[in-house]
Amino acid sequence: MLCPRSYHSSNLCIPAGTKILSTSQIICPSHRKRANSLCINTTWCFLCSEGGNLICCETCPTSVHPECLPVNLTDDGKFICEDCESGRLPLYDEIVWVKLGHFRWWPAVILFPNEVPSNVNMVKHYTGDFVVRFFGTYNYYWVNRGRSFLFQDGDTGDGNNKIKKLDKEFKKAVEEATLAHKLKQEFKNTQQVESPSSQKPPPYIKIKVNKPVGNVRQLDLDLSNTTACNCDPNQENPCGPDSDCLNRLLMTECNPEVCPAGSRCRNQSFEKREYPPIAPYKTHARGWGLKTLMPIKKGQFVIEYVGEIIDTEEYQRRIQKMHEQKEENYYFLTIDNQRMLDAGPKGNLARFMNHCCQPNCETQKWTVKGETRVGLFATMDIPADTELTFNYNLECVGKEKKVCRCGAPNCSGFIGVKAKQDDLAKPVKVTKKKIYKKKRKLTEPVVSQPCFICNKKDNVFTCNNKICNKAYHLKCLKLDADNFDASRFICPWHSCDICSKRTIRCCVKCIRSYCPQHSDGKISHYSTVGFVCFKHDRIH
Repeated sequence: MLCPRSYHSSNLCIPAGTKILSTSQIICPSHRKRANSLCINTTWCFLCSEGGNLICCETCPTSVHPECLPVNLTDDGKFICEDCESGRLPLYDEIVWVKLGHFRWWPAVILFPNEVPSNVNMVKHYTGDFVVRFFGTYNYYWVNRGRSFLFQDGDTGDGNNKIKKLDKEFKKAVEEATLAHKLKQEFKNTQQVESPSSQKPPPYIKIKVNKPVGNVRQLDLDLSNTTACNCDPNQENPCGPDSDCLNRLLMTECNPEVCPAGSRCRNQSFEKREYPPIAPYKTHARGWGLKTLMPIKKGQFVIEYVGEIIDTEEYQRRIQKMHEQKEENYYFLTIDNQRMLDAGPKGNLARFMNHCCQPNCETQKWTVKGETRVGLFATMDIPADTELTFNYNLECVGKEKKVCRCGAPNCSGFIGVKAKQDDLAKPVKVTKKKIYKKKRKLTEPVVSQPCFICNKKDNVFTCNNKICNKAYHLKCLKLDADNFDASRFICPWHSCDICSKRTIRCCVKCIRSYCPQHSDGKISHYSTVGFVCFKHDRIH
C-alpha cells in the first residue's frame, strides 16, 4: 500500500511482520517505525566467519570483510547487503538466529500470527515486528529483521559460553533447530515433487556476484597490473564488439579507471550486468529452463554464471552430501583446477539454463578486475521466446552419467558425453585413395633453410614434426652432436618449457612454449599473429 512491492497471497511469500489490511492490501515490514529500529550486526564475516575490520549492513545483521566481498555503498555512504537490496525478508515458519540483550545469538522459529500466545500478542510492538520462539526453551519475543538472520545447513554456533548450564541449553537448542530446519526443507522438496505443474521456480538465494566460501579468497585488484587498451574514446561504441579493443580480444574486461573511454567503455558487461531480458519457465520434460524475451545477436553477452566459489575439498564434501540425499541436480562448474562454482544454494538466473547437445550459448572465461569469471555468450542469432542452453560437456562436473533429454538431432543420450558427429548421418562418398609421400627423415644438415634462432643458413637440422618447417643449429639449441639423432629430432618449440608436455601454445618469435597449465601470464594469443610469449609481448 505504501510502496511498489507486491507478494503472492501465500504463507510462503508474505514476509514476517507484515500488517494485513485486506485481501489485497498490506503494509510490508520495510515501513516499520524507526523509533526502536536498532540493527545488531554480527561480529564475524558472513563469508569467512572471522572477525576483524567489517562493513555492516544498515538493515540486517549481515557483516562482511571488504576483501571477501566487493562492497557497493549507497549515495549516502551506507552498505545494504544483497538480500536486503533484493527484498529477501524473513518469512513465517523459517528458522533464524536472534540476538537479545547480553545473550548470544540463539536459534528460534518465526511463528505465524495465529500461533502467538494471547499474552505475548498483547505486548507493545510495531509494524515489521514478528514473534519468535527460542529453541530449547518456552520463551517468546517480538523482534525484527535487524535482530535476526536465516539459519542455514551446518550452523552450530560458537559454543564458547563459560556457563556450563547455559551451554548445554544452547547445544540442545541448536540440535532442535537443525532437526527442524532439515524437516522443513524436506517438506518443501516433497511439495515441489508432488506439484510438478507449479508455476513457481524452486527456491534459492539470489546473488549478483560470486561468493567465496571457506578457504577461498578473492584477489585484491592491483591497478599497476591493469592494462589499458588503445581504443579511441571518441568512437560511437568504444571498446565495443565491433572494435579492435585489445582487452576484448584477450577476453579481459576494461577497468574504467584506466580505460581511455572511461564510463563510455562498452567492454564492461560483467561489472555492469548488461543482461538482455530473460526469464525462467517450465519446460515440457526437463524441469525449469531459461528463455530470452527479446532477440539476441550472435556473440552477445547473455548472463554471468554466478554462484558460490568453493575449493576441491568443499566440492567433495558437497558431492558426498548429494549422494547421501540422492540428489541428482548438480550445479558445479569448473573455474580452474582448484576452484569451482556451485549455483545450487545461491546463484542467479543462469542456474536455470539447461544442457543441450546443440546449444545456442557457450561458456567463456573472462578476466574481470583480476578475477576469472564465467559468462554465457550466444553462439548464434536467437529469436525471442527461445530457450537458452549450453553444453555441460567439459564444463560441469559430475560422476554419474545423466540421461539427456535435449531432443537435438545429434543428442548423445547422456549429459557430458560427446555429441554425435553430423557426418555419421551423411552418405559415404567413394573417392580415390590419395597417395602421400612419406616425409623424408633428414640425417644430415641442410644449408638452404635459415636457423629459427640466429637466422643463418649453414649446417642446420630441420624438425621432424610433420606440421613444422623450422630448422636449427645444434649450437643454438646447446645440443651435443655426438648424441644427436637427426632422424628423431623434434624441436623444443612443441614442448612446454616447464613440464615438457606437448603443446600448441608456441611463441611465433622464439622457441618458448607453454602448456595450458603453465601458460597464465607467460604467453598470450592474438588473432592477427598467434601466440606471443611475455618476452615479445608489446603489452608487457
